[in-house]
Amino acid sequence: MTVDVAPLVTLAEIREAARRIRGRVVRTPLLDSPELAAETGAAGVWLKCENLQRAGAFKARGGLNYVSQLPPDERERGIITYSSGNHAQAVALAAQVHGVRSVVVMPTTAPSVKVEGAKRLGAEVHFEGTTSLERKRRAEEIAEAEGLAMVPPFDDPLIIAGQGTVGLEIYEDCPDVDVALVPVGGGGIASGVAAALRRLRPKAQIVGVEPVGGASMRTALEAGGPVTLESTGSIADGLLPVRAGDLTWKHIDALADGVVTVSDAAIREATRFLLHRHRLVVEYSGAATVAALQSGAVDVSERNVVAVLSGGNLDPSFLADLT
Repeated sequence: MTVDVAPLVTLAEIREAARRIRGRVVRTPLLDSPELAAETGAAGVWLKCENLQRAGAFKARGGLNYVSQLPPDERERGIITYSSGNHAQAVALAAQVHGVRSVVVMPTTAPSVKVEGAKRLGAEVHFEGTTSLERKRRAEEIAEAEGLAMVPPFDDPLIIAGQGTVGLEIYEDCPDVDVALVPVGGGGIASGVAAALRRLRPKAQIVGVEPVGGASMRTALEAGGPVTLESTGSIADGLLPVRAGDLTWKHIDALADGVVTVSDAAIREATRFLLHRHRLVVEYSGAATVAALQSGAVDVSERNVVAVLSGGNLDPSFLADLT
């Protein structure tokens, strides 16, 4: 972990984002899990339940923060994004709040629960390829042709600041947090949580969690910068960009304590645990942090741990596999 944080999102920017989105997002609960504490030897484990957020995921925070800052004339022409699913719903929600048109480009493999969620919020849905780069190119083509404002999914200061409000809430509800575990897809929420907690709780260990088959951020950290993977694959569909963001990599490199990886089997078991022991419906991507705890990927002995459950948009067809 490096120490130069000058070009990164500040605590003041995160607090300003919290002010902007207050009343438009849910202040999600921090749920005590004595079962996980006993299983892992932690002093305490708390679950930050962003699966209970509007549109089913933390992405609502960054999307609303970004769209609220667009110049009114740009926003009124409509907004567009590219997403595996949760950011698409967040942008559709932000468009609905502001009464403007929204268009989203999703992969052909997007879970139906996320596609229908975006449509229900009023988005026009297009499908393109299976990688983040393919849908990004298609979204840029549509944006140029139709004069729409692009809402980036993760690699932007306003998006990171919005997601960083999760970190503010963690600190306010658990000021003696020792370890924060955060899922990493593009890295927006991990960057935001790190930007908040590194300033508020400097001694805390902040760890990102990726699936083994989608370790773009861990690869970037090892390579000294983002690289494009040939492919990614995991049941955690929200954690599969083939390339880490430039800005999110800088945040995680400077402010976090590394990234660990977990297997699909561990993710599935964590999702099952959350459903049966806590009655929480959490998508596979959102359960990656609990998978890291249960698999011992991070030593949390006698420490206070917060695990972020980043989303709850689990395809209903998967429930049969979790009984």
